[in-house]
Amino acid sequence: MAEVHDLLQEHGRQHVLQLDMDRRVVDAAAAYLTDEDAGLGFMYSGWAQAPLPHKKQPDSAPWQVRTDRVNLLVEPGRRTLPNGELQWIGVPYGSRARLILLYLQTEALRTQSREIELGKSLRDWLKKMNISPGGKTIADVREQALRITRCRLTFEVQQAGKSALVQQLIVDKALFTEDGEDSSGGQLLARTKLSETFYDQLRRHPVPIQESAIRAISKHSMALDIYCWLAYRLHVLQKDTPITWKGLHAQFGAGVKRLDHFRDTFCAQLNLALAVYPEAVVKLSAVGLTLVPSPPPVEPKRTVVAFPRSR
Repeated sequence: MAEVHDLLQEHGRQHVLQLDMDRRVVDAAAAYLTDEDAGLGFMYSGWAQAPLPHKKQPDSAPWQVRTDRVNLLVEPGRRTLPNGELQWIGVPYGSRARLILLYLQTEALRTQSREIELGKSLRDWLKKMNISPGGKTIADVREQALRITRCRLTFEVQQAGKSALVQQLIVDKALFTEDGEDSSGGQLLARTKLSETFYDQLRRHPVPIQESAIRAISKHSMALDIYCWLAYRLHVLQKDTPITWKGLHAQFGAGVKRLDHFRDTFCAQLNLALAVYPEAVVKLSAVGLTLVPSPPPVEPKRTVVAFPRSR
């Protein structure tokens, strides 16, 4: 995939668009190469191993991802309606949920605080996450924020023959106030607060990523997952590591029944992820994917986050 970056730097985007290459890949690589904002983002390593669903699930249905390394269970929350009935909210899904979570996690580590300022208005917050408001965007973001607020996570990690179980909420405070509206028609935003357990896990196991890379593929939830997974795994490998299509399907393809359909989708999304991670080296084959030890997307000296000692 480094070829597209070399071509763009040598000939420019318009020339490369005339070649027999996926336009989405060219556009993502061009956006990444020309993005001068060198912002640093963070996410909890659990998400790099077991992601959220890409599409909406039934509101009452839990979401589960089971791999050799991690089991993730996301249980949907409920709220009480004015008539006293309980309503299922559903689990968060898609690219918007991932961007909201990335914003919350990055801000928490940047400020070294569970308390996160969301901005004075919905448009302010959308601008921070590089989402242009319009159409259904505001409603979609509010829906995903509600799902994130209400859901409950269970991560079970297998490591060195031992199993560690962590059950947690993501936030302790809602992302939206219940009263008042700004001039744009969106509800006023309050501060939110990550749950103590989730914040502790994030501090212990952060994965540094480039915000410019996230912006370039922000509309593609699977590409976001693959990019974060590669950022988490490639730089710690000691040797080439093969992964079968079955293993990849278990991690990234829950909800896709046919393996051949998943394989086609995964390859296209992998190319998008590699378009914003030029240092990554992976090899495709008939039996799966081989991960090759590669530099991280963020220089190690930029990933140091100093935390105050707990009292």
